[in-house]
Amino acid sequence: MENVEEKLKMLPMDLQNEVMDFIDFLLTKHGQKIQRKKQIKFDWIGGLREYRDQYTSVELQKKASEWRD
Repeated sequence: MENVEEKLKMLPMDLQNEVMDFIDFLLTKHGQKIQRKKQIKFDWIGGLREYRDQYTSVELQKKASEWRD
C-alpha cells in the first residue's frame, strides 16, 4: 500500500496544493472540535441548592447519581 506522501508526489503541483489546503481544513476543523469538547459548562452550579439543608454533599452526590439514571 502506498503512503500519502508517495501518492501526493504522483499528483500535478496544482492538485498537490489542493490536497494540502484540504489537509489544513481538516486540521482546523478537528482542532475546533477539540476546543469545544474541552470547554466545561457550569450551568449546573446551584442546581441542587434547594436540597442543601436536607442532604450532606455526599448524600447530594448520591442523589444526583440516582436522578441521572
